[in-house]
Amino acid sequence: MDLKELYRDVILDHNRPPRNFGRLESAGAGGDVLHADGHNPLCGDRLSVYVRMNGERVEDIRFEGSGCAISTASASLMTEAVKGKERAAVARLFDRVHTLLTRHDAPADATLGKLAALGGVREFPARVKCATLSWHTLNAALERGAATVSTE
Repeated sequence: MDLKELYRDVILDHNRPPRNFGRLESAGAGGDVLHADGHNPLCGDRLSVYVRMNGERVEDIRFEGSGCAISTASASLMTEAVKGKERAAVARLFDRVHTLLTRHDAPADATLGKLAALGGVREFPARVKCATLSWHTLNAALERGAATVSTE
């Protein structure tokens, strides 16, 4: 299977139905949910990311919103990839995925698993912001930012 085929298959698989879709409610004492909203004014993608931490570990993560297939699939893949990871590992993963999406000379990184398929977005530069929106929104939630993240 070539990268284009993998990219298409993964995007379709995670767009319908996306994993971890829906709001994450607070669980009472010690169960506060971090939250941030993201918006891509270029294509209209909007999403909210909800994260429940257990110390420095992502205990649970969900997202909701509406957007294109790439935006939805990227958010779905992201939630699967970061659940259970420590905050520092999430930051490193963000850097690796961001490099994959934004640098044309970045090699495919097999250790990214399904996330490597997002590298196919590089062939469509206008869609890179769709794929990175959820990641930037997750960073805002982890930094406890209240403002809406925008890709512009």
